[in-house]
Amino acid sequence: MSQYELDARRLLCPMPVIRTQDKVKQLQQGDVLTVICTDPGVLQDIPAWCRINGHKVLETRSDEYEYIIVVQVGE
Repeated sequence: MSQYELDARRLLCPMPVIRTQDKVKQLQQGDVLTVICTDPGVLQDIPAWCRINGHKVLETRSDEYEYIIVVQVGE
């Protein structure tokens, strides 16, 4: 299992999800991807995309201006 980070700051929907999808395609099952965004819509969009595509959201958190979603790559 490897850890990766994706900077999706300053991108608006649907680009954070598209960038997440593109990055996940390069990873192996079990890898963990931390996605850092500034669009609050990702708190719903990325988890929904994960459910549809068999990935697992390990954590979501936010601070004043950033939203962080940690995804474990599924099959």
